[in-house]
Amino acid sequence: MKTILALSALIASVTLVNSSPSVGGATASAVFTGPPLHCQVPCGIYGDKMRIDMLMEDCATIEKAMTTLQAMDAEESPSKNQMVRWVMTKEQHAQSIQDTVAAYWLAQRIKAPKDFIRKSGLDDGINKYYAQLKSMHQITVAAMKCKQTTDKSHVDALRKAANEFSAGYFTAEDLKHLNEHEHSEGK
Repeated sequence: MKTILALSALIASVTLVNSSPSVGGATASAVFTGPPLHCQVPCGIYGDKMRIDMLMEDCATIEKAMTTLQAMDAEESPSKNQMVRWVMTKEQHAQSIQDTVAAYWLAQRIKAPKDFIRKSGLDDGINKYYAQLKSMHQITVAAMKCKQTTDKSHVDALRKAANEFSAGYFTAEDLKHLNEHEHSEGK
């Protein structure tokens, strides 16, 4: 476990931004290969079910990385190169989830109800809105915790929050599609 933590700290210290100029005025830069984010024009073209499918795929990748890292940590002489690659993969997929939550769901898809109060009290729309925000916050925090450890309970928390969000966001037909897709993966 100490090896995984040391490698995580090393990777965290590497930046993905342009570095200072090198000899001869040429610049060395790292290429950002993050997830494609939505355009925010707004174009009116959204793929909500696809985003949930992508989130679940990211969860599967994070879980595989955690399992592999735990197995490698138990080896007598694990390949540090492979460990770094798995840590980076885990980090990238967790960051992809956080980026999608912020740039797609929170910025464009989850809408605050226009009329918060009716004569009879709070509108059901505000309760739905708060539930969706809560789920997105839980997803973001669980993704952060996936970066910090190899504890697979955080992947379970990610999936649970995504399923709770989906239950309140999608129609019954959409949920059927998502469940069929989730259960058909890996077969």
